[in-house]
Amino acid sequence: MTSSSKTSQLGQPLSEALLTACDREPIHRPDAIQSYGLLLIADASTLTVLGGAGDLEGRLSGEWLGRSLPELLGLPPEGFQDFTPASFSDARISGLQGETFSLLIHPTDGKLLVELEPIQEARLLTWEIFGRIDATADRFERCPDVAEVCRQGAKVFRKLTGFDRVMVYRFQEDGSGCVVGEHRNEIFPSLLNHHFPASDIPRQARALYLRNRIRVIPNVHYEAAVIRPAEAGLSGIDLSDVQLRSISPVHLQYMANMGVAASASISLVVDGVLWGMITCHNATPRILSEDIRAACRTLAGVMSRQLRNKEELVTYQERLRLRNATEFATSHFDAAASVETNLRHFASELRSLFPCDGFAVIGTQDVTACGVTPAKADLLAIRDWLRLGSNGGIFCSSSLGKDYPPAENWPTLSAGIIAIALPFRSPLTLIWSRVEIVQVIEWAGNPHKGTPDQDGILHPRKSFDSWQQTVCGQSQRWNTEQKQAARRLRRILIADYQTHQLRELNATLTATVQERESLLQQKDFLIREVNHRVQNSLQMVASFLKLQARTSTNEETTQALSEAQHRIAAIGLVHRRLYRGDHVGVVDLSRYLEELIQELCSSLGAAWERHLRIFLVPVTLSADRAINVGLVLTELVINASKYAYHGDAGPLHITLSETGDRLILTVSDQGCHDIDMNGNGFGTRMMKAVVSSLSGTLTYTLLHPGLEAVMSVPLDTHSTGSHSETPDEQLYS
Repeated sequence: MTSSSKTSQLGQPLSEALLTACDREPIHRPDAIQSYGLLLIADASTLTVLGGAGDLEGRLSGEWLGRSLPELLGLPPEGFQDFTPASFSDARISGLQGETFSLLIHPTDGKLLVELEPIQEARLLTWEIFGRIDATADRFERCPDVAEVCRQGAKVFRKLTGFDRVMVYRFQEDGSGCVVGEHRNEIFPSLLNHHFPASDIPRQARALYLRNRIRVIPNVHYEAAVIRPAEAGLSGIDLSDVQLRSISPVHLQYMANMGVAASASISLVVDGVLWGMITCHNATPRILSEDIRAACRTLAGVMSRQLRNKEELVTYQERLRLRNATEFATSHFDAAASVETNLRHFASELRSLFPCDGFAVIGTQDVTACGVTPAKADLLAIRDWLRLGSNGGIFCSSSLGKDYPPAENWPTLSAGIIAIALPFRSPLTLIWSRVEIVQVIEWAGNPHKGTPDQDGILHPRKSFDSWQQTVCGQSQRWNTEQKQAARRLRRILIADYQTHQLRELNATLTATVQERESLLQQKDFLIREVNHRVQNSLQMVASFLKLQARTSTNEETTQALSEAQHRIAAIGLVHRRLYRGDHVGVVDLSRYLEELIQELCSSLGAAWERHLRIFLVPVTLSADRAINVGLVLTELVINASKYAYHGDAGPLHITLSETGDRLILTVSDQGCHDIDMNGNGFGTRMMKAVVSSLSGTLTYTLLHPGLEAVMSVPLDTHSTGSHSETPDEQLYS
């Protein structure tokens, strides 16, 4: 069948469906399913069948519309009334054509979505599945790095699924992807190390891959089975969790252009973030049976954990190397000499701290350089430009010409730098420089989508032959560990400078030093006194709220006052920690959250302590961002108490981790939720505003039982882009 004769899920010509851009198409509400299975839609309260999709008359029952779901399927009604995902996990439904269907039920918007999928005769035995999982886990464990895990993963999944080509696809920071592992036969060409643009898998598609972690298309040339009858008013129903969900016609044409007749995608999720996918292609139609899909889900989880372990090992080794290199470089400093003298004298040792092509120490007029660096005048100009910015003393770029246009003239001398600005009496700037690396990136076809044709129709690209793009003006990227090492070195040098200054002052101006120390102590005392009064004020407000909550006779008012008291306590706690040590302005987020959780447990009830499972990695964060994270955690814990356990204590898991340059906070419970996660209450609006101010995301996943909330925010405050509204501005705008 040609593309011009195809129809979309809604019955309109494919050309009309292609008018909608991929990232705006409502792919989770296609109003149709793939025709190899059946779908029933019933009212959740009455269990009456309201509609369906597929050849229900020919494969299930001639009269299905309006019937009772238990009667139609021959199942006990209590399983539908007290619904859990495993209610009918072993149920088998007989069809009219000698078929046997498996059953999968999804509740949504007051309705039950019942998937009926024909069972394949050849099935894996339980011992086979466990044997493969154990062998695969052992194979992944022996892999030395992420690349080898991906290579072995492609091989394992191809053997399991039998597809012609299996690729491990990894997402990049900009949303594009790269094939990092592949196993195939001779039917398909190799796409190993080929890149794909972010538009190939738009943002909403990635969100669905995170929610529904396996997607199968047995035949890309299928005729979509539309949900019927039209008068039932089921148009636009959310099919996000339905495995039979029909696929975007744009994507089907994309697959057909690639020569793929059947595909399967299994998500690789690391710490709640979509790391990549296992992508399977076949040249002929192929069904992936239920048991194989179950094995794929489990093996993908095993592989995801090993990917995290390998990445964490690399990160740990790099941090250890940088720490040792920093200590080695600074340990040679002469205690009697000034910091500037030491920096210039040990320039070659400091250059080896980061892999680079050149290093320079830039003072007021003098420049000490080694290796390949720009000219002295250019280095002085870069120093002056850096002083105009507000970057916390650290600047990092792997495309210097884009950030600082004059650098476009000398990429062979410097195309990327990491710079440390030292606020000394005579300011110093340290610059590690990397020269241009001309990269030839292989894309699977031209990644730049053409303009619409003469009819205004947008089509996916037809060719996936290797298309090379030469990227100039960029250096090797600076990783997160190197940026953190630069911040640590800056703190060390500032501390050394301060120590040297104190020694000089002690030797020549003892009286002045004593007076200065006295003034500093007085200032410290005043700051702590002000902080003490602010703490008292916050405590007084919390006490007033607590007193008013006790005297209120309205339960809703009492609850609102108690939640307000928790929020004020979260702010007060970080305020106490802020001035407890010498690092004014930053807090240890893990210690702050641990104390916050303890206070919340004390407030909610002692029974919570034995239900808590906490894993928090040490992270240093600015005070204002820590307050925002604390507010979100407070709200999530309150929601778990209120909605998951209805005021009682129950299992609650809280984790704080780092993934790349992002901070991940996960709160999950095991309760029963009837809360609308897209609600418009004050707590929900407050969390949305706070997460938005952090330039982060907050996603929810139903666990059956329970709910998992994952907040992901960037670690670097200066990497969040332009100024965003504060939580208060967003709440009241």
